[in-house]
Amino acid sequence: MATPDFIREIRATAGHQLLWMPGVSAIVFDDEGRVLLGRRVDNGRWSIIGGIPEPGEQPAACAVREVHEETAVHCVPERLLLVEALEPVTYPNGDRCQFMDICFLCRATGGEARVNDDESLEVGWFELDALPPMEEFAVSRIKQATEEAPTWFEGIGEA
Repeated sequence: MATPDFIREIRATAGHQLLWMPGVSAIVFDDEGRVLLGRRVDNGRWSIIGGIPEPGEQPAACAVREVHEETAVHCVPERLLLVEALEPVTYPNGDRCQFMDICFLCRATGGEARVNDDESLEVGWFELDALPPMEEFAVSRIKQATEEAPTWFEGIGEA
């Protein structure tokens, strides 16, 4: 994902130290029950759509914005799927981040899926029984979206 300007400004003084940051992801289904995925420029892998909220931006609004910016698809959030602190990541330039992912189940309301920015190589709709290889991060969130389970919170209710 492209680094937002406000993060570049923080990095100018913070260097490569670990930054704790919000992130959102969206599981978007169309009326046929297909899920929207994008193949990322940074690693060439298929994944769900996501990004970083701008300062003051509400998480659900960020999910809607990111989906449209990356895929040209309009959507509405229907429910919160999960909230999870992810493992820290170190980027090739040495920057370190740890994201708090807020994942939404969304319904497509319009637009034609296409590459709409410089963050994706391809975008498309996939049947649930024909998903491309993806990281566990994406697979588990798609699975959660297909279940009628309550919002999932890491570390709560575990034995």
